Parts: sequence; C-alpha cells; structure tokens
Amino acid sequence: MKKLLLIVAVIGLRTASAQFLETLNYDDPFFHRTDPLAARDDLGKIHQTRTEVNETDFAHRHPFRALYYLEGGRELIAQPAYVGALQRDLTRLGYYCGPIDGLFSDEVSDAIAGLQKNYSMRVTGTLTIPVRRVLHLP
Repeated sequence: MKKLLLIVAVIGLRTASAQFLETLNYDDPFFHRTDPLAARDDLGKIHQTRTEVNETDFAHRHPFRALYYLEGGRELIAQPAYVGALQRDLTRLGYYCGPIDGLFSDEVSDAIAGLQKNYSMRVTGTLTIPVRRVLHLP
C-alpha cells in the first residue's frame, strides 16, 4: 500500500511540475539568460544595443561572468567571444577601428597600447587586469 501511495505521489508531482513549467512566462526578466560579456559602464550594463550582429556573438562563452576572473590574459585572448567583446569595447571608446572578428591582431594590440597610454598605465599592448577594469570586462 505504501509503494502504491509513493508511485501516485511521484506521478502527481510530475504532472504538477509540468503544468507549472507550461504556465511560466519566459518574457519575465528573471528567466532571461544574461550575457556575461555584455557591454557595461560604471553603472552596470549598457542598454543601448547595436543593430548588427557579429560572428563572435555566437561563439562559446562561459555561462557565468565570474568564471572569466579565473583565467589569465593569455587564456582570454585565445577565446573568440572574449576578444570580440574586447574589440567591441575598444571600438566603443574609439581606440579600435578594425573588424570585430574575435582575432587578437596587431591592431587590437595597438588599440590596447593607446588605451594604456591615455590611462597612464605601463604601455605593453597586452591584455592586463587594469585594461580589463577600464573596459569593464571580467
């Protein structure tokens, strides 16, 4: 008798959970998936979005922003999604004028060097933690 009641309870919970999932409104911002590499400023995310879509927007990225803090600059410049976000933010600030293709090129390095010079950092042209902080990247 106890096994029968347990089976009925499990079946009831499955149908109730299926009905609950059908009633969820996925337009609710709580259920939206947020992009960990979204453009940000001092106050949070920048809500003005562009109209063109880059190929790096579909590249693999970590599901959480905090996971990018665990990687160094050399690992990050090997990821097309991160380099695309880097190129996007350098373009937004006026340091980079090339294509947003996710490749860490000499133009990206020159743009980082220009940013480092204007922010009174040591000019290396490489991705450092202060550069990531200026660009609000993880």
